[in-house]
Amino acid sequence: MPIQFDVDPTVARLAATTSAFVRDVVIPAERACGGSVHDGPEDLRQTLQKAAREAGVFAPHVPTRWGGHGLDLRGQAAVFEAAGYSLLGPLALNCAAPDEGNTHLLERVATDDQKQRYLRPLAAGDTRSCFAMTEPAPGAGSDPRALRTVATRVPGGWRIDGHKWFISGARGAGFAIVMARTSGDPGDPGGATMFLVDAGTPGMRIVRDIETLDEGLFAGHSEIVFDGCVVGDEQVLGAVGQGFAGAQVRLGPARLTHCMRWLGAARRAQDVALERAGSRLAFGAVLGDLGMVQQMLADSEIDIEASRALILRTAWELDTGSASAAHLTSVSKTFVAEAVYRVVDRAVQICGALGISTADAPLARLLREVRPFRIYDGPSETHRFAIARRAVRPYRRPVSAPAEA
Repeated sequence: MPIQFDVDPTVARLAATTSAFVRDVVIPAERACGGSVHDGPEDLRQTLQKAAREAGVFAPHVPTRWGGHGLDLRGQAAVFEAAGYSLLGPLALNCAAPDEGNTHLLERVATDDQKQRYLRPLAAGDTRSCFAMTEPAPGAGSDPRALRTVATRVPGGWRIDGHKWFISGARGAGFAIVMARTSGDPGDPGGATMFLVDAGTPGMRIVRDIETLDEGLFAGHSEIVFDGCVVGDEQVLGAVGQGFAGAQVRLGPARLTHCMRWLGAARRAQDVALERAGSRLAFGAVLGDLGMVQQMLADSEIDIEASRALILRTAWELDTGSASAAHLTSVSKTFVAEAVYRVVDRAVQICGALGISTADAPLARLLREVRPFRIYDGPSETHRFAIARRAVRPYRRPVSAPAEA
């Protein structure tokens, strides 16, 4: 089957409408708050999402049965890039992390009752969610098999005990999807189970909100302790013992949608740089006529176009269920995370003092936000490890031990 890179006219119209909505409604709101929404202002979220509904751009990724546009990943690529042009664009469209990934996970894995209880309000923007897997060292991080949070059988359900941190969007979330070990020991490849835990469940406590470099993710990142937190059997998400496999349903597409959104941020940074290069006089010419600036602008155009092509290729692989989708997801996440940072960093350099001003241009905000992307959703080094391992696998041959002298 040939890979299709053309954009469906309906998707193209939605992307264009999203671009106009972000420009006219969302960017002014971003400027007003400086792009910082770690304190989770619910009135801002609700206002932006109401405006997105009225503009007809709300929930592009949500299946139509739950009130969204039902776009596949190739369609999402165009719309999410348009939304990501502003730090608050994905929030307005209800396609920001972690809710976007959790919506996909619930649609694929949840029971009908769980979908009514958790997916329906999440898709509508009536509640928020978080995904609680990451733990302080030596627990689960880039290696999820190090999972140390445990869930123990009790009459009618499970008792969860453990420690999580860097749980994005936890403050104010209506529920958490919690990964806990129901069998085996830390380091074992299986034995994990996902649980749906409602906010306010006794034994689940937010210890603190973590101060981080990025400030554009709604409600920030929190540290959570589970101490005798009991949930019912009906709150098991997916099959017992299959949590790691279930999480992959979420993590692969979620890594790619991160790339889509951050590509929008890179495009915005490049637009700022191009505007500056075309109007700023220096050394008797505009910046855009100077060779060193031209090289930076050209390299950024290359990074943006290469990132977009790689995203579309990977989206096609995921949409069609290709066996190479996991490999290309790691390739995309690694390349795009680093390309986006390069684009924003070059834009800051081209704009000079303007580039590092937090009040006069968006570049300083964007640089602050895109740097952690090389760590979140798997650091570049972990993905490179997986990429190389898959690449070498077909070439492995039995190796004989060297003969003794």
